[in-house]
Formats: sequence, structure tokens, C-alpha cells
Amino acid sequence: MAGMSDIRLGNAPPETVLPPFSAEALQALDEALREGGRGALGQVAATWPRFLAAWASLAEICEQDDPIAAYAFARTGYHRGLDALRGAGWRGSGYVRWQHKANQGFLRCLDALRRLAGAIGEGDEEARCAMFLHQLDPDWDRRDTTGAPQ
Repeated sequence: MAGMSDIRLGNAPPETVLPPFSAEALQALDEALREGGRGALGQVAATWPRFLAAWASLAEICEQDDPIAAYAFARTGYHRGLDALRGAGWRGSGYVRWQHKANQGFLRCLDALRRLAGAIGEGDEEARCAMFLHQLDPDWDRRDTTGAPQ
């Protein structure tokens, strides 16, 4: 029986789904987002440093006011995400789709890294990140970011 990290759809590449994060971490992130402060989000990331949604949220909240810090948060989440993907069986290729909630933290980090690389003049990195997003999820541009059922 195939695990969640080894889903195959016909001749499609394998699909990796990261394991869900703890309810405690999700609740802490929700509370930090309601508070709206960088400090509260930083505490969530410090408490659960492998929680990719915390790094993505830090990058997103800092994006306008401190793009260099936001870039660093996005890059941290991206690299922690690559580690998590490898731990889930990903071998450098195959799908990591947005439709799986557990993958969204990583994909948000990668997308933030794309935007922020462009903002700081790293056009080559911006292009590589954009290509990688589309390789991981060919439906990237058509994803539902509202949380509505798909």
C-alpha cells in the first residue's frame, strides 16, 4: 500500500504530501496571526522551527516593511521545507500540490522567496522559484487560496 508521500496518478510523477503539523502549533499560529505582530509569529517559529506556515507568515507580514528580513524568513522556510519533503520521501522531482493543506506552508515560502528575490533585484532566483512552483504544482496559477472546498 502506498503512503501519502508516494501517490501516483497513472503515468504522472509521484506526488509528495507533507505530514500535517500539530493542532497546538496550528492554534498558536492562528492566535499569532490574530495578534498581527511579528513578535508573536517569531515565537511560533521559535517554538516549532519546522513549522513551515510560521516561516511563510513571517515572510508575508514583513514583506512590505522589511523585505530583507522577509527574504530571510522565506529562505529559511524554503530550506526547512526541502528537508521536510526529503523526509517525506521526495527525491527531487514530482508534485507537491497546493490542494494538500500540509504542503501550503512550503509552497507559500517558495512563492514568498520568488516575490522577495524579485524585490531585491535577484531576477535569476525569482525566475528559478517561479519555474520550481510550476514544476511542483502545474495548477499553481489556478490554485484556490480562499480556503474554499475544491
